[in-house]
Amino acid sequence: MLTGCHLIAGKWVDNTQKFQSTPYSGDASSYSCGTAELIDKAVQGAEDAFMSFGWSSRSERATFIRKIAEEIDARGAEITKVGCAETGLPEMRLNGERGRTVGQLRLFADHIEKGDYLDLAHDKAIPDRAPLPRPDIRLSQRPVGPVAVFGASNFPLAFSTAGGDTASALAAGCPVVVKGHEAHPGTAELVAQAIDAAIKSCGMHPGVFSLVQGGSREVGTALVKHPLIKAVGFTGSLAGGRALFDLCVSRPEPIPFFGELGSVNPSFLFPNALASRGEAIAAGWAGSLCMGAGQFCTNPGVMLVVDGPDTDAFIAKAKGALEAAGEQPMLTDGIAAAYRASSAKIADEAGVEELVGTACTTRGAKPYMFVTDAANWLKNKELQEEVFGPLGIVVKLENLDQMHDVAKQIEGQLTCSVHVDAADYADARKLMPLLERKAGRVLANGFPTGVEVCDAMVHGGPYPASTNFGATSVGTMAIRRFLRPVSYQDIPLELVSSFEVEEMA
Repeated sequence: MLTGCHLIAGKWVDNTQKFQSTPYSGDASSYSCGTAELIDKAVQGAEDAFMSFGWSSRSERATFIRKIAEEIDARGAEITKVGCAETGLPEMRLNGERGRTVGQLRLFADHIEKGDYLDLAHDKAIPDRAPLPRPDIRLSQRPVGPVAVFGASNFPLAFSTAGGDTASALAAGCPVVVKGHEAHPGTAELVAQAIDAAIKSCGMHPGVFSLVQGGSREVGTALVKHPLIKAVGFTGSLAGGRALFDLCVSRPEPIPFFGELGSVNPSFLFPNALASRGEAIAAGWAGSLCMGAGQFCTNPGVMLVVDGPDTDAFIAKAKGALEAAGEQPMLTDGIAAAYRASSAKIADEAGVEELVGTACTTRGAKPYMFVTDAANWLKNKELQEEVFGPLGIVVKLENLDQMHDVAKQIEGQLTCSVHVDAADYADARKLMPLLERKAGRVLANGFPTGVEVCDAMVHGGPYPASTNFGATSVGTMAIRRFLRPVSYQDIPLELVSSFEVEEMA
């Protein structure tokens, strides 16, 4: 049952200031607004919890994380019901996202039990070394402290209350304070109820997790500026993420801000691949653009193709597929309005031809498709910015040299894709050094809208794709964002946490 309350260090807290949800279907509900005072209570609770949770054993944390997954699954039907009503996402998508969320939690539990992520190292003492003896030095990774997490609008489960940032921080041994997103407060509360149940079942300190529901921007500001917060995880817009990043670095004690801010995810279509299977690639691109109404940070919004006799067939196929696509609900009225505004702005740009255009309803979206040439695309900053929705731009290139020019000038991306046949390998190999510098993930003959949760995944990239090019928000390496290395010099093992003694002996 939904209460409309916050979860603050083990207590469900109401307050008089309310906001109304804006569900896609069904009646609106009333939820308590977050305040700076509630943030302070939540963060103080997290700091109290850290003194035990930060020194808990890996097996204790793994058990706790698995219990969270179990409690989420136990509420699966209700989470899907509320999530579908709030966001307009279909039932299959919400069930799949829940599976991804609990699978991620269980993967992280398995990962920390192995202990490899600690990067343990031991340089034994050399007391008779000349001219000076060497001390005994051991290295391990330690949790940084309380972590702030911002729920994402486009992933009510996988990147929100118990999503990747929260799972990473808890696995590392860091308590979490989540600022819920106003787009899906009911879903956030149900997941928080699951975490609360896991805390009680496992006997964890209640301050290990808090959910402060949305409200004014001052709530997020209070969270990132709180002196006890030691790191921030965020998935969202470039403007919102940059504002929070600036707050983090301007604090008296600057802290890391791990922001995943989106990308246009350019795809580079090489001539032989275009000639042999251009229409199949066009159909795949259109399907990827429309997946989830284009509301993915890995949406492949730009297709770069060397102009030639096969280009018209590629464009015609993509155009037909996009025209046939049905209208899909967008996550919020604000996202839908931004999509309409961005589409209209691109349509008005000089040198841009609109091939697929449609009138969107208040919260529904259908695809847009535009075509321009590389010279125009490169000189026009507006055409290179992410559009959150099913919008694609075909950029015609004069030759492969111009493809290199584009790759040199694009900003940092989450992904870059190449579509190649064997006859294209020599030319594509020359492009790879540029793409490796520009993206966190490089794909061949595929589309980036599926992000696998595994050890080898990188979901991040050079700015503005993310604010920390050395980190990922997906995969087991994400845990390392919330750790810092500590060296122990001549420290008796009896003084080190019991869970590390065997590994460090």
